[in-house]
Amino acid sequence: MKGQNLKRSFGNAVAGLWAVWRTQRNARIEMVLGLGVVIMGLFLGLSSWDWAVLALTIGLVLAAECLNTVVEALVDLVSPDYHELAKLAKDASAGTVLLLCFVSVIVGLLILGPPLARRLF
Repeated sequence: MKGQNLKRSFGNAVAGLWAVWRTQRNARIEMVLGLGVVIMGLFLGLSSWDWAVLALTIGLVLAAECLNTVVEALVDLVSPDYHELAKLAKDASAGTVLLLCFVSVIVGLLILGPPLARRLF
C-alpha cells in the first residue's frame, strides 16, 4: 500500500513537470538555455564546485517557473474575473522568475566567463 502511494506520488510529480513543459513556453526556453550551460560546462571542464553551483542555479530557475505556473493556475481558478490582487499575485510570481533568471546570468558569467576567456584568448 505504501509503495503504491509512493509510486503514485512520483507519477503525479512527473505528470506535473510534463504539464509545465507542455504548456509553458518560458519553461522550455529555460530548459534549453540550461542545457546549453551544461554543454558549455562540459566543454570547459568545470570543477565539482562549479557544477554544484550551476546545477542549483538551473534548478532554482526551473522550480520558480513551476511555482509561477502554480500561482497562475490557482489565481485563474479562484479569480476568473480581473482583480487587482490577482494581478499582483501573478505579476509578483512572474517577477520572481525574472529575478532568478537575471541572477542565473550573473552566476553563469562568473563561472563560465573566466575559463571561456582563457580558452579564447
